[in-house]
Amino acid sequence: MKPLIFHNPKCGTSRNTLAIIKASGEEPEVVEYLKNTPTRDRLVELLAQMQISPRELLRSKETINDELGLDNPELSDDQIIDAMIAHPILINRPIVVTDKGAALCRPSEHVFELLANPVSSFTKEDGEVVTHDKH
Repeated sequence: MKPLIFHNPKCGTSRNTLAIIKASGEEPEVVEYLKNTPTRDRLVELLAQMQISPRELLRSKETINDELGLDNPELSDDQIIDAMIAHPILINRPIVVTDKGAALCRPSEHVFELLANPVSSFTKEDGEVVTHDKH
């Protein structure tokens, strides 16, 4: 399978992750999730693949998070998922899926572990150089 990235082109971390995938010789399927929101079932599947809770995927920096009171610890996972589907900006990014698994790639160098032949080093947009130890 070719890599799949749930991408927001306005996000530097997402752009860096996509660039690392391409620099590693892969041409991923890019889903701009703000335009093509995953279905509820797909989001639940991604959470299971990543082995994280909905709250761990929630982008709490967004204004809508505060407006909806999503920091309330009494909210259920289903309520958090419903909020992310209704307001996809609340889905943290980028999410990458490959044959090796799925992960929220924050920071972007987390993607190294998901790639078949990751580059040994990459220079991010801000000039930071990240390296991958190929054990």
